[in-house]
Amino acid sequence: MHEAPEIAKIIGMTLKNIIFDFDGTLGDSEKVGMAATKEAFTAYGLTAPSTETIGHYMGIPIEISFKEMADRELTDAEFTGMLAEFRKRYQTYEKDYLRSFPGTGEMLKRLAEANLQLFVASSKHGESLKRNLEILGIAHFFKDVVGSDMVTNYKPHPESIDVLLDKYDLDKNETVMVGDAIFDLQMGKAAGVKTCAVTWGSHAEEKLRAESPDFVAHDNAELTKILLEN
Repeated sequence: MHEAPEIAKIIGMTLKNIIFDFDGTLGDSEKVGMAATKEAFTAYGLTAPSTETIGHYMGIPIEISFKEMADRELTDAEFTGMLAEFRKRYQTYEKDYLRSFPGTGEMLKRLAEANLQLFVASSKHGESLKRNLEILGIAHFFKDVVGSDMVTNYKPHPESIDVLLDKYDLDKNETVMVGDAIFDLQMGKAAGVKTCAVTWGSHAEEKLRAESPDFVAHDNAELTKILLEN
C-alpha cells in the first residue's frame, strides 16, 4: 500500500536507489518478443506457444522460458540454435516495434533530477539490453545495468539485485525493485529490497498484488510520485 509521504519520512523509508526491469516496465517490447519467439519455435519444428503463454514467461530469461514452453525435449544443439534464432529475429523487429511506455522519459528525467541512482536488472543479455536502452534514448539515465549473461542465477533469484547492492554498497532499505512481472517482485523480496509493481506490462494487476508488493503504479505519473515521495 502507498504510504503517505510524511509517514514514510517518520519511519525512515527514503528511497534513493531504483532498480528497473526493462521489458514491460521501461520498454514496450511485447510485439518484438512475441514475433521473435513464435518464429524461433516454428523454425525448429516446434508448436509456437500461445500469446498468453509467452506473456506469462516474459519476465524470465529465454534460457529458462524456451524449455518451459517447448512441446518436446530439445537437444543441446537445437536449444542453442533457437536462442540464436530468437536473438537474430528480435534485433530485426526491435527497429520497427520497440517503444517506450507513455511518460517513461519524463519519469526518468524527474528521478535523475532528484539525484536518485537508477539501475536496470533485466532478463535479456547485457548487449541487447544496452542496445535497447540506446534505441529508446534513455541509456544515459542509468548508472549501471545487469543482464542475464552477467549472473549465474536468473530471476526470481536475487543475484541480479545482489550484484548491484554489493558493487555500489546500496542500503536495502533505500532500494526498490520496479517491475511488471511477478518474477521481478519475487526477486526483489528475495533480495530484501522494497518492491513496486507496474500494471502496464505482461502480468495483470490481480496477479501482481498476490505477491504483496510495497507499491503499485498504474502509469508513469503515479510511479514518479511513489518513488519521489517514499
